[in-house]
Amino acid sequence: MSSRALDDPVMEQRRLSALSQIRQMGDPVLRAPALTITEFDEALADEAERMIAIMHDARGVGLAAPQVGSLRRLAVVMTGEDAPPAVLCNPEITWRSDEEEYDYEGCLSIGEISVEVPRAVAIRVRAQDVRGNVIELEPEGFAARVIQHELDHLDGVLILDRTAPDQRREALKALRDGG
Repeated sequence: MSSRALDDPVMEQRRLSALSQIRQMGDPVLRAPALTITEFDEALADEAERMIAIMHDARGVGLAAPQVGSLRRLAVVMTGEDAPPAVLCNPEITWRSDEEEYDYEGCLSIGEISVEVPRAVAIRVRAQDVRGNVIELEPEGFAARVIQHELDHLDGVLILDRTAPDQRREALKALRDGG
């Protein structure tokens, strides 16, 4: 744990370095469905640790493998402010609440743009850890939103696909204009 402030030049350099490793909208890997993980080895554990480091340095709360150029069904997420990052291999939503909530989401693969996205308020997720052990989560609220966002990445879906057409148009215009 560091005592450096978030505006520290070293932290800003780390953020920019992390962002340079994240694929940006327009990269075809972000639209490709990720493949099921079948080998739970040291390489998978190393990839998950690398993704956690990039997520932290980029100041994100989640990151999916396609965002770093890997077409594996792997995501890392922060499920709470004080919780350690969760590593989800081959995650699938097995249940989602009927109740949805609209809230603004950003994405490390779409620059500074944020759009309103509807998400289920609560979900059940079945996944595996980096050793292949089955894990089940029942997140609600923000944690459920983060996991749904990252699982969308594993299916080639971006937040712009989930927002209202007018917000999508405005976001695409802002991206074209460099903002």
